[in-house]
Amino acid sequence: MTAQSAAFLDDLAPGSAMTVSVTAADGSDLLLALVRAQDGSVYALDDECSHGRASLGDGDVLTERGVCSVECWKHGSRFDVTTGRPLGPPASQPVTTYPVTIDGEIVLVDVDSPVRT
Repeated sequence: MTAQSAAFLDDLAPGSAMTVSVTAADGSDLLLALVRAQDGSVYALDDECSHGRASLGDGDVLTERGVCSVECWKHGSRFDVTTGRPLGPPASQPVTTYPVTIDGEIVLVDVDSPVRT
């Protein structure tokens, strides 16, 4: 499997996040949080916060000191969208990130090449 269509770029405004479902290599459904930074860059990471069962796609997108992050709405953990690493408690474990490419107006995610930090 190669990069697959996850969303239309127009459905993801700068400074926002959303949850999408894609198909993993084993055929199972995989929930991802797509995050679009204020500069227009798009990132994909596991949708579930590593601290608790909460959707990162429902979180707020923040930029502080040049670092774009998504904040878990449930307990306030923030994750660097480029690495998946938590930026402070209560989360201590990173979430997996995935390579993203944009083809015209389509956001493509390569779920076969996860980046684990």
